[in-house]
Amino acid sequence: MPADATDRWLPDAVKVKVDDAAALAAGIRKLEGRHVIFYTDLPADEQTDALPAVFDQAIPQWARYFGIDPQKAAEWRLTGFLIKDAEPFRRLGLLPADLPPFQHGFSRNTDFWIHEQPSDYALRHLVLHEGTHCFMNSFLGACGPPWFMEGTAELLATHRLTDEGHLELNRMPRARNEVPMWGRIKLVKDAVAAGRGRSLREVLDYRYQVFLETEPYAWSWAAAMFLDRHPKYGELFRRLRGDVLRPYLTKQFIAAVGDEWTALEQQWAVFLDELDYGCDVAATLVDVAPGKPLDPAGVHVSISARHGWQNSGVRVEQGKKYHLRAEGRYQVADRPKIWWCEPGGVTIRYSRGRPLGMLLATVLPDSTSTGDRSIVPEAIAVGLEATVKPTRSGTLYLRINESSAELGDNAGEVEVEIGLE
Repeated sequence: MPADATDRWLPDAVKVKVDDAAALAAGIRKLEGRHVIFYTDLPADEQTDALPAVFDQAIPQWARYFGIDPQKAAEWRLTGFLIKDAEPFRRLGLLPADLPPFQHGFSRNTDFWIHEQPSDYALRHLVLHEGTHCFMNSFLGACGPPWFMEGTAELLATHRLTDEGHLELNRMPRARNEVPMWGRIKLVKDAVAAGRGRSLREVLDYRYQVFLETEPYAWSWAAAMFLDRHPKYGELFRRLRGDVLRPYLTKQFIAAVGDEWTALEQQWAVFLDELDYGCDVAATLVDVAPGKPLDPAGVHVSISARHGWQNSGVRVEQGKKYHLRAEGRYQVADRPKIWWCEPGGVTIRYSRGRPLGMLLATVLPDSTSTGDRSIVPEAIAVGLEATVKPTRSGTLYLRINESSAELGDNAGEVEVEIGLE
């Protein structure tokens, strides 16, 4: 059984019955919305008491994402138990003895249980995460394999609540302070930095048991975000929701990608290297077509300031020396006024330890086995001019130095001459 939910609808599961008077006498109050009733011993406050209204806003968004007629969910109702002290819930039969031990939350059919969380955001996120499981089990019959089940729940629980109380699901958080105590991006980045990165295939191969820890939720979220936003494979990923009752869903997805799986793994590795708050997945995707040997006369390429790593079309050889010379003037910001930049970068601001806007180079191998960590880009500073001696053979990629979250307000190009010394 999964660590935080049943992975399918259980027709024999008994719904929890609540005696409202007994619950109130035990210090458990009732919060009611159109689609959910919460029973909680958490102290009354504005954020907790707003949870039913927030949850109600998620229903049409879930229906739209999963392709369910909203009218079918019009009368759908759940019961949630938000728990500070588990003892009174156990005593009243509101925390059934047949539930598996769970660290944060658990859901079964149309009931779910959540322990107190360290921030208002974390509590809402977990409510929406378990709610996604309930929705999938109720309307799709199952949640699919572990990576899809947890990745989709994480994807649709990552949210923004506006000052006016409007809920927006399926968000890439723009800043850490939008999602206090969430931590998914940090978990992935720390793992990559420590050499514990995961290939996409490794994430898709997750078993239920690994979700007793938090990090697999972060990797599953990253995989779901990457695939959901992928311009080529996004629709294929989303179509899996219609087949969640099939036992070989992961194999079906991998087979559908087919011979392009290695290319997808390469794009995944670059995405992980770029991952940060506000990351634009599409801007991280690389063209993985292998480069051609450099023409003896050299080549000229144009590099957009609006995209991440871009394929130069040139194959370079380990140990040989290549001379790169760049020129151009391009925009790296438009607020409060336009910031103009040249290939040497602007030292008024730095990104990853180098001047913002500086021209960078890297070499990606033409092919790789699943899980090969060598495909992670290792940036080489080029600036206006540099001699590059690759430590591995492969295709040369170029970009300006800026976070993928901030490429959207850029404009212009860098003109680069590449020659063999």
